[in-house]
Amino acid sequence: MSKSLIVTCSAVAALAVGWAPSGATQSQPPAASTASEIKRLDPALDRVIAPGARVEKVATGFQFTEGPMWRDGRLWFSDLVGNQLVAVTPQGQTQVLLDKAGGLQDPPAGSYLGSNGLVTGPDGAVLMTQHGARRIVRLDERFSAAPVIERFEGKRLNSPNDLVFTADGALWFTDPPFGLAKGDEDPGKEVAFNGVYRWHDGKLTAPIRDLPRPNGLAFSPDGRTLYVANSGPEMFIRAYPVTAAGAVGQGRLFASFAASEGAGVPDGVKVDSAGNVWATGPGGVHVFAPSGRKLGLVALPEVAANLGWADGGRTLYITGSTSIYRLGVATPGIMPRYTR
Repeated sequence: MSKSLIVTCSAVAALAVGWAPSGATQSQPPAASTASEIKRLDPALDRVIAPGARVEKVATGFQFTEGPMWRDGRLWFSDLVGNQLVAVTPQGQTQVLLDKAGGLQDPPAGSYLGSNGLVTGPDGAVLMTQHGARRIVRLDERFSAAPVIERFEGKRLNSPNDLVFTADGALWFTDPPFGLAKGDEDPGKEVAFNGVYRWHDGKLTAPIRDLPRPNGLAFSPDGRTLYVANSGPEMFIRAYPVTAAGAVGQGRLFASFAASEGAGVPDGVKVDSAGNVWATGPGGVHVFAPSGRKLGLVALPEVAANLGWADGGRTLYITGSTSIYRLGVATPGIMPRYTR
């Protein structure tokens, strides 16, 4: 891939297929997606995705879906462009939980200023990233948003994106400039770097500061390795050693991607109980062994933005550009630290 290609969140969506009108939240019953395909590149994939498994489309009619989280028997997700927080049942019935979820009342039409990543916290409440308001908020039972993290060393964050809790109770999140109209050149950008942050006991640190576009992140089953997807200009996943105290060592290249593989960029990352890494990227969802060997690809008819485990890890949900998909797996995924 050319190093001159700068990939922003807008560029990701521009590769999507068949956008829906603004505000559309149409439901569909589960149905096989005939344009989806599971490509087996290594026989070891059979232990991860059973032969005969198929991708199902659960619901469609959204603008750019992101940040999936399983909660109370439904999948919660963000429509980043539609500026809504939505829930969908396994049967495909959708409900808008929160309008103007990105924290701004009237963002420009078609902008990427809605909510994004979602995670359940230790108290059972939901933490949600807001591109528009450039912060992480806590949602109460009435979906009122209270700021939790907004600044680093007195400076406003860029646009917090993905987030995950670790076994020690620390919250890790990425902060690319996707919510800023001019990215790194935006006059509103206050933090010089695009960081990966750790929040623990009320203290915010930035262990990783050298990635151009950090996006999805996940930890190995033993918590000793942090995987971070970088969306551009070069597309890759980097693996970092992590100490018990939360310090991060020198990262190594875990996987790389080329634009020729298909539409999309490295975005969401999840790990299963065998340590396999599942990552959205060009062409769909890539499945890697812990060694970095690619086992297969779950190809979708549109850009795959993110992914999340459900049903105790037996089901993988995938947020496409306009639709929500799911896939049953043979090797269970690792559910989030706190799940309700």
